[in-house]
Amino acid sequence: MYMTQESVPPRPLAAASAAQLAGLRYVLTDIDDTLTTDGRLPAEAYSALQALDAAGIAVIPVTGRPAGWCDAIARHWPVAGVVGENGALWFALDRRARRMLRWQAQPEAERLANRARLMALADAALAAVPGAAIAADQPFRLFDVAVDFCEDAGPLDLDAAWRIAGIFHAGGAEAKVSSIHVNAWIGGWDKRAGIEALFAARFAPFAALRDSVAFVGDSGNDAPLFGAVPCSVGVANVAPFLAGMATPPAFITRAEGGAGFAEFADALLKARGAMQEETAA
Repeated sequence: MYMTQESVPPRPLAAASAAQLAGLRYVLTDIDDTLTTDGRLPAEAYSALQALDAAGIAVIPVTGRPAGWCDAIARHWPVAGVVGENGALWFALDRRARRMLRWQAQPEAERLANRARLMALADAALAAVPGAAIAADQPFRLFDVAVDFCEDAGPLDLDAAWRIAGIFHAGGAEAKVSSIHVNAWIGGWDKRAGIEALFAARFAPFAALRDSVAFVGDSGNDAPLFGAVPCSVGVANVAPFLAGMATPPAFITRAEGGAGFAEFADALLKARGAMQEETAA
C-alpha cells in the first residue's frame, strides 16, 4: 500500500491542539521502536506509561509481539490490556479478581490447521532471502510466524523485508512489515480489529470513543490504527515508512523511539493539566 494523493503528510506534534490532547482518555501504542530504543525499554518511556496510568489514562500496547509476551506485559506493566500478534488476541488483567482475561480471533482448531501452511511459507521466504531468520520469540506465538530481518538477524534493508512479505502474500497469507520483523498469518484481522474486540469487551464500542483515543506507532504495520483515530502519532523514526502507507499518522514527534513516546505523553499530560486549571479557575 502506498500514500495516495489524498494522504496528508504528518504535522509536527506541536501542531496538535491542546483541546484535542486534553480530551484523550485512551493511549494505544506499538512497542518495538515506539516504546523501545535500540531494542531496550528506556526509563523515560516506562515513566511515561506510569504517568499516564496515574492520570487515569488507559494505556494499551498494540504489538506484533507474541502471546507469551502479552501475558507478561498485561501482568507487570501499568497498562489496561495488550493486543498482540497484530490483532489476533488480547490479554487484560482484572486486578481486583486476580484473573487474566483472554480473547483470540480464530477458533483453536482452525489456528492449529494453519500452522503447517504458515511454516512452509516461512521456509520458502528464508530460502529466497538469505540472512533472514525465524524470530527468536517464535516459540511464544500462537497465530503468526515472525521472520526476523533486523532484530537478531541481518540487518537487511526494507526491500528484503518486502520480498519476504511478498512470498507470504503469494501463498495466500497476510503479511505486515514492522521495523524488525515480517509478521504473517492466515486470517482476517489486523491491529485495528484486535483493538475493536478489546474495546467492545472492556470499555465501549471503539467507534464511539475514537475521538478520545490516541495511537502512537513507528512503521507500516501500524497504518490500520494511524487511520482509525484523529490523534495518530508517529515517533520520528516512522519517516522511512511513510512512502509505503496509505494512512500515515496525523502527527510526528521530534524524538525517536521511547523518547518520542515520552514527548507525546508529556504533551498530553501538560494539556490535560492546563485544562484542569482553567476549569478550576
